[in-house]
Amino acid sequence: MLRKFSLAESHQPSMLTKQVMSDGLGYLITGGLWLRDAHMPVANHEIADDFIGVCVATQADPAVDDYVIAQLNALGVKRVRLDFTYGDLEGANARFLNALIKANFRINLHLVQPFNAAKHMTLADEQVRWREFVGNVLDRFGQYVQHIEVGSTINRKRWSGYTFDGFLVAWEIAYQLIKARNLVIVGPNIQDFEPVYNVSLLKQLKARQQLPDIASNNLFCERVFEPESFDHRIFKYHWTTWFDYNLIKKARLLQKITHDFGVESLISPVAFWAIYRIQRRYPDGAQKQADYAARYFLLLAASGALKQANWGALICQREGLITDGLSEHDYPALERVTHYKSTDGNLADYAHQPSFSAVKTCAYYIQGSRYVRAISTLGGLEIHHFEKEGNTVHAAWTQSGRVGFLTELYTAHDLAQAKLVSRDGVTLPNDHVLVTESPIYLVWQGEAEILVSPKLAKDLVIHAHHATKQYYRIEEADWQGLILASSAEEAALLMHHLHPNQLQAPKKEGALRHARNAIWAVSDPRNPAQQLTVKQPIKMYPHKALLDRFKPSKAKRSWNGAMELQRRGIGTASPVAFFEKVGDNTLKQNFYICEFVESVANIGQIFSAFAQGETTFMHLQAEEVYFQFAKFCHDMHGRLVYFRDFSGGNILVNINAQQQLSFSLIDTARLHAYSITPFPDKYRLADMTRASHKLHWAGRKRLMQIYFGMLGRQFTWRHRLAFHLYDFKVRLKKTIGRKGWKRMMKKLKGINT
Repeated sequence: MLRKFSLAESHQPSMLTKQVMSDGLGYLITGGLWLRDAHMPVANHEIADDFIGVCVATQADPAVDDYVIAQLNALGVKRVRLDFTYGDLEGANARFLNALIKANFRINLHLVQPFNAAKHMTLADEQVRWREFVGNVLDRFGQYVQHIEVGSTINRKRWSGYTFDGFLVAWEIAYQLIKARNLVIVGPNIQDFEPVYNVSLLKQLKARQQLPDIASNNLFCERVFEPESFDHRIFKYHWTTWFDYNLIKKARLLQKITHDFGVESLISPVAFWAIYRIQRRYPDGAQKQADYAARYFLLLAASGALKQANWGALICQREGLITDGLSEHDYPALERVTHYKSTDGNLADYAHQPSFSAVKTCAYYIQGSRYVRAISTLGGLEIHHFEKEGNTVHAAWTQSGRVGFLTELYTAHDLAQAKLVSRDGVTLPNDHVLVTESPIYLVWQGEAEILVSPKLAKDLVIHAHHATKQYYRIEEADWQGLILASSAEEAALLMHHLHPNQLQAPKKEGALRHARNAIWAVSDPRNPAQQLTVKQPIKMYPHKALLDRFKPSKAKRSWNGAMELQRRGIGTASPVAFFEKVGDNTLKQNFYICEFVESVANIGQIFSAFAQGETTFMHLQAEEVYFQFAKFCHDMHGRLVYFRDFSGGNILVNINAQQQLSFSLIDTARLHAYSITPFPDKYRLADMTRASHKLHWAGRKRLMQIYFGMLGRQFTWRHRLAFHLYDFKVRLKKTIGRKGWKRMMKKLKGINT
């Protein structure tokens, strides 16, 4: 739900004044944002025992107070942030605050002005009202709380309502009242990494002798998806890796700004990953949120830049560690990062998200610890060394579906001595071998320097969140690979029946396909009534043999492509295993095995039928087929997948009883998956020209009008040109390319005979 704003509000003066820009630019020009190796963690520093906090709220039902406090105790956090606004002294929040005080939580009491009050802070009446509110709150609760925070996403005019001058007035009133009582003031609560605001506001507050005791900045990084990623919004996409603006660099630069203007400490009062935002790219949003939450806090702890960092909100269907059971449409009009006014829904519907256990486990291992050093960082494999209560702790994880093998990272002796703990606090078995996107903790008794050989598994991708299956590594004298199975017994069964020594490509007449690759069906040993599909390269043209020598095997590329599709929620034949022969110079001794996909047709057959004059396919009108296929392609490209072999035969189609199409992609070896936007038009058009090649021009035009309409754009002559060029390329291949030569040789043989 979006808040509606009046025309008057849209013309309200921005916080980004000429003064703010001038102050920020001056700081930048004089080298203020220069800090050597700012993107790297700082070794050897202490982490507070209340480093991780959470934003809390309640509602009219007093039972929610008790529930929240019980969950905080289960979570293992000692510190909370509570938003408090006009009228709360007489409402449920005052009751809840008393309960938090009684439960001995360290409380950051965040004083929030309503939008219209903040908007009109230069008016005398609003100043009187604000002064009375702050004074009354401090008189009643000031002595019982740890911090008083003033300011709420002040650089977001549409959320908070502040102008630059209006905020300075609100700050001055609150500052005088807070310091008169010898309390700690926190602020000004900048949203995201926008350092010009930090620079200008701290400069102004220093000149007025009204600096906060602790600076606050909501250090989000959800729009780069993964916490470790460089922020592509800074200096735009092509320069992203030049300037290394990752989460750690942002935290350390904000700390530097804070110190440069005379404030000793920095905190992040609110940050989260909204599940709905994650699900735009990945289907398992709740699991990804849990991964990111743990990794976020681990990285901020490693940075050494923040005194404290909070998750917000505790209870919310969209970003909470606990869901309230409501839908995305029930989200309040005002962003909870600005004002977490209350919890919603019914207490009976509250339930832990996976992120609850992830944050609980992270808090247990890092709060009150000493960060020793980064063992591996920035290369897709993160390993960080902590020491706590005399024990050595390594937190390890990967990025972007990549994999590390513990047996390659650590010695057998060190692994035998370690306790392995999952992201969620579950003790892992001794034969656990994978490091994935979900952090794990390796714990050794005593403080020790453990030998690590940090390296990722070469050119390998997995989908970390299969609900019922696990990965089993194959390491033999001649063969290596992975099996995806529901148990070790099932993996052994698959290996016994599908051992690569037993797999042999059939003759052409016995294969599903027999050209450069042989593709054939075998019985599924788990259920003989079903089939599996096996793929093996059998022909390598000289130029391909040269080029492919520097690539992963075809089997591994097929596996990786399918895994990327599964990670991103795009239909494909489910991978079962891949095997590759060690030291194979022929590039043919590798096998990819996946589940067989039943289909009524492929999209090429459907489009051919339309091109031949049919107006329906299995009772589906052409327009409906175009719409559903365009939606599938739009979703695939929106999840940053460039399939590269998006021909009609590789797009299998099924139709359910409700006449809904489902699509499954096969032949995944050429796929490229990306992690940052924007997704180039050349990739979109390369896929779409292949997919619709067998469709007539009227159908192509309509399909692409729908597809580009979903992007809010027009299908233009420039886009049409890509289709003409592809048609020309195909005709050329048929006449003078490899296919053309084959056709000519067949004709010559026919003449000779």
